[in-house]
Amino acid sequence: MSAKAAHVIIVAGAGPAGMAVAGTLAKAGHEVIILNRDIKFGGLAEYGIFPSKLKLRGGLKKQYWELLEQQNVHYFGNVSIGKGKDLSVEDLRNLGASAVVYSIGAQGTKAIGVEGDTAAGVFHAKDVVYHFNRLPGFGDRPFDVGRHVAVIGAGDVMVDIAHWLTRYKKVERVTAIVRRGPAERKYNPKEIRAVCSNMDVDDITKEVERIKDRLIAVGQKPDEILKGLLGEFTKCEPKNSDAKMSFKFLASPKRILVDGNNRVRGLEMEDNKLEPKGEDTAAVGLKQFYEFPCDSVVFAVGDKVDETVGLPYKSGVFVTNPVKTNNDPDDALFQAYDDSTGKVLDGVFLAGWARKASEGLVGVAKRDGDWCAEVVGRYLLTKPAPGNPKSVVEKLQATLRERKSHPVGVKGLRVLEAAEKAQQAKDDCIGEFKFATNQDMIRLVEQG
Repeated sequence: MSAKAAHVIIVAGAGPAGMAVAGTLAKAGHEVIILNRDIKFGGLAEYGIFPSKLKLRGGLKKQYWELLEQQNVHYFGNVSIGKGKDLSVEDLRNLGASAVVYSIGAQGTKAIGVEGDTAAGVFHAKDVVYHFNRLPGFGDRPFDVGRHVAVIGAGDVMVDIAHWLTRYKKVERVTAIVRRGPAERKYNPKEIRAVCSNMDVDDITKEVERIKDRLIAVGQKPDEILKGLLGEFTKCEPKNSDAKMSFKFLASPKRILVDGNNRVRGLEMEDNKLEPKGEDTAAVGLKQFYEFPCDSVVFAVGDKVDETVGLPYKSGVFVTNPVKTNNDPDDALFQAYDDSTGKVLDGVFLAGWARKASEGLVGVAKRDGDWCAEVVGRYLLTKPAPGNPKSVVEKLQATLRERKSHPVGVKGLRVLEAAEKAQQAKDDCIGEFKFATNQDMIRLVEQG
């Protein structure tokens, strides 16, 4: 990608998608301003990957440091965007940048939508993941899960939560509740190695036997499916607890059952059958209900974007341009769009989970950022470059001072990094030590 002259681009969000956008545009010679809600960069790479995956996290962190230390990249951590926050969407548009890219993730909580979902012991997967990754606001929050935890979902997030529950919380049992069957499980077989030493093989075998007739009815072969499922339980991480993990297939939670203290005591579940849906299958309820006892429930069913940000929003997503052109039919996918006026928000783009919530993990988010950067690059070729790129940075700094915000730059991040490394040897944590509150981090940065 090439450009006629240097532009200023604001990238809101410093996760894998935002850093990919920033990296490509900075390499093309543009001035890039990165605004990040969190003090630390990384987003999903910092607060979404299981904390013991040090090699993956370390590789990403190295790349991000190299980007942030470039002269044409300006990082402002601890700057939130939205209504009543440090900066509004309108503030960003008024700073004078040539383009603004929102890669702020999916920070809203998808409604669970079953009776009893406000009971004590009901959690959203994102909150749990943020907790064991020590995201400020979540890291020091107590999670009282009891002895038997039901996790709704069959993807990699479910596996990460089961990993934390079995290895670190040392619960007695984890049951993954799956709407469809074992053939439709979504997790990566390599990820299941983290928990497969705790698998209750006898219980899983009985569970497949229980539903075999419903599998056969859609042409599936239960014996082969069971063999394939159990065959993935290889190269397991060493067992360090007596926790048992199993599955409940073809089951949909219909109601959360509570005791007299509004505390989870179980789930009312509906049996499902499978019906063909093109080349895939769909779960269809059988109107047959039963109680499933458990002490807590974690819903790992995806996320939605935060509608309070101020971007055009509809049905859990920020709205993108529905009108595709013949020249660049894919560019519309990344353009913010106001469907109340029928117009594109000129120079405003979306990337990563802000564009498509809960779609893939780090690699998918990075590719989405790369793709978005190409779209922005084509857009910039049609626009005159500003006379003084530095003026946008200066205007931003003045606005943040006026708002009495506390932005953290690269120098502050280095102070924080040194403090966390010094604390590492003193703390019994999963993976790398992290300060769990913004107050602690700001205090260290300001002292440094």
